[in-house]
Amino acid sequence: MSDWVDLDLLDHFLVSDAAPENSMGLSDLDGFLTGILMGPDLIMPSEWLPRVWGGEEPVFDSMEQAQEILEAIMGRYNEIAQNLDGGPDDLNPIYWENAEEDIVIAADWAEGFLEAIDMRREAWLPLIRDKKVGIMLMPILALCGNEDGNAGLPIDPETEAEIAAEAAEMIPVCVCAIRDFWRGRMGQKSAIRNSPKVGRNDPCPCGSGRKYKRCCGAN
Repeated sequence: MSDWVDLDLLDHFLVSDAAPENSMGLSDLDGFLTGILMGPDLIMPSEWLPRVWGGEEPVFDSMEQAQEILEAIMGRYNEIAQNLDGGPDDLNPIYWENAEEDIVIAADWAEGFLEAIDMRREAWLPLIRDKKVGIMLMPILALCGNEDGNAGLPIDPETEAEIAAEAAEMIPVCVCAIRDFWRGRMGQKSAIRNSPKVGRNDPCPCGSGRKYKRCCGAN
């Protein structure tokens, strides 16, 4: 979990009546931001933010609340970008946890990651078709079952269930392998460092027209 982003505030808002009915939850959002940051194409916040809200507009009580929520989203976005420069142990994906039953649920995170892929489906095809690295998507896909409870992977249902059961632990390793694939393909030392982090003097992604440091990045 984050040490400097108010995830509790963000989680509370995303499950409140103020957020659109089809908006992402915190775990979905975390997977989505990870996919956006490590993908082959640069996607600006102005394009992906509407997906967070399910295509509708959230209802904020005040400009101050809007700033707090957008600041939390962009703070987690920048935090993930930094973590992606490390190894699997540096990644801290946000999963749901059932403490009473000692269960970790990573399906929502996986759904969010696939939502990011969907934004640039054609651009992701080289990885999907790569026989060596493409399999790194299997733990994520295995978590995203259809109405029948399976993801339709080209493997037997028992093996798919085994992969899904271990997916939460496998995802950080898979994410790093996918990241390295795109870095190598782009011929850059670190493609993630060139991802669209929001600088303090950049226009705020909330669309206010003010600089980020004077708006959502004021704190």
